[in-house]
Amino acid sequence: MEKALINKNEGSNWRELKNKLFFGLVIVLSGITIMPILLIVYKLLSKGLRQINLDFFFKVAPDTLQAMSAVQSGEIIPGGIANGITGTLLMVAVASLIAIPVSILIGIFLYENPGKKYASLIRNLTDILQGVPSVVLGLIAYFWIVKGVTNGFSALAGSVALSIMMLPLIIRSTEETMKMIPVSIKEAGAALGVPYHRIIFKIMIPSGFSGLMTGILLSISRVLGETAPLMLTTLGNRAINFNITKPTSAVPLQIWEFYNNPNMIDLVWSSSLFLVGFVLTLNIIAKRISTKYS
Repeated sequence: MEKALINKNEGSNWRELKNKLFFGLVIVLSGITIMPILLIVYKLLSKGLRQINLDFFFKVAPDTLQAMSAVQSGEIIPGGIANGITGTLLMVAVASLIAIPVSILIGIFLYENPGKKYASLIRNLTDILQGVPSVVLGLIAYFWIVKGVTNGFSALAGSVALSIMMLPLIIRSTEETMKMIPVSIKEAGAALGVPYHRIIFKIMIPSGFSGLMTGILLSISRVLGETAPLMLTTLGNRAINFNITKPTSAVPLQIWEFYNNPNMIDLVWSSSLFLVGFVLTLNIIAKRISTKYS
C-alpha cells in the first residue's frame, strides 16, 4: 500500500514536471515568434518618430533639394505625406464601394446555394483569386481601366485593382458568417410572411453584422500596404488629388519613392510607422467589433 502510494506520487511529480517543461517550451517558442515583430516595431519607432509632426500629416512631400538641405543641416525634413494619405483614403473608399456590396451578395448566394455547381465554381474561383499575386491584379487593372477606360493612370484604376483583392476575403467571411446564424431566425421570418429579400437585408445581414464588419476591415487592412498594383495603375502624384480619373499618390507608393532617394530615408521610416499604425488600428477595431457584437 505504501509502495503504491510512493509510485503514485512519483508519477504525479513526473507529469507535473512534463507540464512545466512543455509550458516553458511554448513560452520560448512564442517569444521567438513575436521577436521579429517587436524588433520591427522598435526600429520603426526609433527611426520614424523624429519626423512625426503636424506638417507630416497636412503637407505634401518635399522635393529633393529641400530634403538635401535639411539632411545636411541636421534638421527634420520639411513636408509630409498628405498627398499619400488622401490618395490612399480615396482609393480605399472607392474600392470599398465597388467590392463590399458585390462581395456580400456573392457570399449570401454561396450560403443559400451550397450544393449547386455554379456556387462551387464561384467558391473555387474565389479561392484561386485569393492566391493570385497582387502585381498580376495590377496588370489586369492596367489593361482594363488604364488602357480601356481612363486612357491613362488614375485613382480609379488603382481602386479597381484593390477591389479585386478585397473580393475573396469578404466573400468567404460573409459565407462563413451566414453559416453561423441559426436557421431558425430565417425560418421565423419566412413563417411571418416576410419576403425573401427582406429576410436577407433586414434579418440575416444585421444578425451577422460583427462577422461582416470584421471581414470588411480585415480586407481593407490587407490592401492598405499594397504597392505593386498601384505602381501599374495610379503612378503617383506630388499634389493632393481627389479626382478619381487622374493619377494620385498613396502611402505605399511614397515609401517606394522615398526609398529610391537617399535624402528621403527618414521619411521612409516615418511613413512606414504611419502605415503600420493605421493597419494595427483597423485590426484592433475589427477585433473590438467582433467581440462586442458577436
